[in-house]
Amino acid sequence: MRKFFPHKLHTHHAIASFSFSTFCMCCLTATGQTALADEDLAQKLANPIAAITSLPLQINLDDNLGPNDKGTRKTINFQPVIPFSLGDEASLVTRTIVPYIDQKDVIPGTSQSGFGDILFNAWYSKTTPDKVTWGVGPIVRIPTWSDVSTDTWAGGATGIVLKVAGPWTMGALGNHIWDLESNPKVPTSASFVQPFVSYTTSSAFTYTLTSESTYDWKATEWTIPINLSLAKILPIGGVPINWVAGAGYWATSPDNGPEGWRLRFQLQVVIPKG
Repeated sequence: MRKFFPHKLHTHHAIASFSFSTFCMCCLTATGQTALADEDLAQKLANPIAAITSLPLQINLDDNLGPNDKGTRKTINFQPVIPFSLGDEASLVTRTIVPYIDQKDVIPGTSQSGFGDILFNAWYSKTTPDKVTWGVGPIVRIPTWSDVSTDTWAGGATGIVLKVAGPWTMGALGNHIWDLESNPKVPTSASFVQPFVSYTTSSAFTYTLTSESTYDWKATEWTIPINLSLAKILPIGGVPINWVAGAGYWATSPDNGPEGWRLRFQLQVVIPKG
């Protein structure tokens, strides 16, 4: 079977007797506290390396792939975020991205599906008193040897810096990976940069504008999607879930890469502490 190596597309809540007026006041207070808690959590989730355990499941829909621009691709990313407190405003945050890819007619007349290469990221992270968060650490790409895998081990370094200013969260995440084999099936040297800016409202809606750009140093080609999304925390059974819907546009992509518009949907289950 002919294999296709996908381009690297390099993730937030007594029993007593009351008079009617007291009851209403308590309801309003509780509602206000819940809204404030949701707003605070929503803004924390705008930070890609927030010290919050969460289980995001993301779906990306792309089309116009392949030599005939008739290919389609659905990518489902499971990307759990697990933080470990190190004290003194420091933490170790891990994020593992496990993609399942289903594509048709990227190679005309064929289809491929399977788990794509797994990306493991780890950041040593600290937050300063003026609400600047930074993180640095390793990144490893683990091949799955499926029909949509590069079959090549790769690794490198990753970093992030962001600033919280009122309802705004802004920053950039980046990494660079190289192949780690003497005779790689897919020679790899790629840089990824993700600038982002988010605005969280008092009703816990978060608007985010971001790009997830990759530069392939081997092919000297850019892949640049521009994404806009809207997120809202809506708990189910007392468990906070961040619901996200967005659309994007491929500003540029390699030959046979996706073109035009794309869609993204995500739900992010937040695991409460304790």
